[in-house]
Amino acid sequence: MSDAEGQPAGGRQDVWTEKYRPRTLEEIVGQEGITERLQSYIARDDLPNLLFAGEAGIGKTTAATAIAREIYGDDWEQNFLELNASDQRGIDVVRGRIKEFARSSFGEYDYRVIFLDEADALTSDAQSALRRTMEQFSSNTRFILSCNYSSQIIDPIQSRCAVFRFAPLGDDAVEKQVRKIAAEEGIDLTQDGVDALAYAADGDMRKAINALQAAAVMGETVDEETVFKITSTARPEEVEEMIQTAIDGDFVAARSKLRELLVDKGIAGGDVIDQLHRSVWDLDIDDDAAVHLMDRVGEADYRITEGANERVQLEAMLASLALETGE
Repeated sequence: MSDAEGQPAGGRQDVWTEKYRPRTLEEIVGQEGITERLQSYIARDDLPNLLFAGEAGIGKTTAATAIAREIYGDDWEQNFLELNASDQRGIDVVRGRIKEFARSSFGEYDYRVIFLDEADALTSDAQSALRRTMEQFSSNTRFILSCNYSSQIIDPIQSRCAVFRFAPLGDDAVEKQVRKIAAEEGIDLTQDGVDALAYAADGDMRKAINALQAAAVMGETVDEETVFKITSTARPEEVEEMIQTAIDGDFVAARSKLRELLVDKGIAGGDVIDQLHRSVWDLDIDDDAAVHLMDRVGEADYRITEGANERVQLEAMLASLALETGE
């Protein structure tokens, strides 16, 4: 599986998230409803300003670059400006680079495209300046804004955009893409390995592809054990067993299982919380108990987010569950 220079065969030295990034809207998986609408704008040569909202790794940046490729062909890089607002949050960026790009000559095309990633990181003043810039250059510039939370974008900007809400990718979409990549790279990918990649990714295609590339370096076969080890992810049954043990009233045993996850496997407390949240409704408990557990999970998550000790908060959660069962 390696070439003469010690690099993994099949081009594995490349970053696969970029190597296998879809080049057209049609190649994007899991967001078919959105890509169909975007294709109709391009077909009518009637692209509006766009606002893409959703979690990381689900196709927002890919959709923006695919739009530019389909409109401009080989000239897309000259007519497409990408800025990351989380790195450049101030009003000077809007007044400077965006205006300079919008004003420059661009030959045969009616408009150029400016893609502003993580636009919800822009300050209020910068967003107000952006709104005025969108008005000023509406005749020759189209804006695509990407954000995690559309509520952080001021209403005057939202009203000037067609809003698309990207959903987390389903397991089928993740499986389709990782199997395609595995086939291209000559990787032996087992079914339990595919299932583990989909579980670890939790709707994030970038995370799934990165995990596949990292796991492929470990050996000839990518299976469940390799994926969970590479991604520092607990098996769902391990998290469920820990909580079920606490619910059954055995705090000491539940605490021991928590220690295995945090210390022996090095899983972050926040990741344990996330996995627990996903597993609540798979536990063999009634609805009232599930609601109570969700309340405890939410409280622990809040405290950890605010800077409290992860292990202390998770142990306190388990103790609370065990104590209430004992009562």
